[in-house]
Amino acid sequence: MNAHPPRRGLFGRPILTATIVAAVLASAALGGVALADRGSPKAAAPVWKVPPSSTPKASAKTPDTESATVGESITLSATGDIIMGSAPNKLPANGGDGFFDSVREALKSDLVMGNLEQPLTDDTGTSKCGSPPRDNCYAFRSPPAYAGHLVEAGFELMNTANNHSKDFGPQGYRNTVDALEEAGLKHTGAQGEIAVAEVKGVRVAVVGFSPYAGANNLNDLDAARAVIKEASGKADIVVVQVHMGAEGSDRGHVKPGNEIYFSENRGDPIKFSHAVIDAGADVVIGHGPHVLRGMEFYEGKLIAYSLGNFAGGGKTLSSTGVLKYGGILHVSLTKDGEFTGGKFQSTFLNSAGKPTRDSENERGLARVRELGAADFGDTAATIGEDGSIAPPQ
Repeated sequence: MNAHPPRRGLFGRPILTATIVAAVLASAALGGVALADRGSPKAAAPVWKVPPSSTPKASAKTPDTESATVGESITLSATGDIIMGSAPNKLPANGGDGFFDSVREALKSDLVMGNLEQPLTDDTGTSKCGSPPRDNCYAFRSPPAYAGHLVEAGFELMNTANNHSKDFGPQGYRNTVDALEEAGLKHTGAQGEIAVAEVKGVRVAVVGFSPYAGANNLNDLDAARAVIKEASGKADIVVVQVHMGAEGSDRGHVKPGNEIYFSENRGDPIKFSHAVIDAGADVVIGHGPHVLRGMEFYEGKLIAYSLGNFAGGGKTLSSTGVLKYGGILHVSLTKDGEFTGGKFQSTFLNSAGKPTRDSENERGLARVRELGAADFGDTAATIGEDGSIAPPQ
């Protein structure tokens, strides 16, 4: 096993930096996918700490604010793609109140993360689909106030490195960043951006990747290694959030090589994931194909290749077949990045696209276990009937 890169003690130092490269990449997309360019988020704030129980976030969880002892684990949870609706005509009922009620309990952890696959913005007058919108082009947005629904669900850090974050242009992306920050949510995804949260005295760096301009590029492995090494120097644990892989109901399997979708290079998921772990990442959390994929261990580190569709409010994502299945991943790590346990809890999209806990059938769990065994063999994660995750035996 390769030695994990040394961590440097940086308590008390400014921790979060953002090197922002503004870029514009807008084009139509087919089959439910749309390219999105990136804008430049505001200057990053200092290290963010999990709020004490007196804050509104305590409605979703009551974190232990004591420092983790030597060998003690912290637990991170994460989801796949989140679209709460599409203004003005495809928003959830009741203004989105209660949208995440079915999954709030399952999300609880020391740090809750999700992939926000839409801008939170009013109409900017600029849509990548044009006006009137082109056929087979998909641009999603929800009101900025919907950031409050993410907070109520328990989310604390959102990934924006994906192909819909700039559906409404650079201004729409800036509005999203403003909405997240005003709600007290951290974010990652812009090029060079490293979000750092302090959890029980453990610094957790989260870095978002995608194949789109303006984000950390998963197809540039040298740059990916460099930003992970930088993150390793700023934190105790490094988490990679990555939007990778071709999409569709037939895209559940992971194979070596680049995945191409409508002429887009969606990356080589295996090569990228192994590269960032070699550079110092402790866990890789994938999304983007809109279906669940298997999990494997590499050098003792967990890779979840896709957590599927988590929320598709306003029927923005398919709620039929395998496309409706997703899940919530929990990963427990010590301060030095050692994996000590994990759990997968199945979800599905109901007929309105709301995330729904699938506690009776656990269909996503069965699918992830089957796909992992088929694709990774001896390196596949061992997943129990109760959703527990362990390295291969």
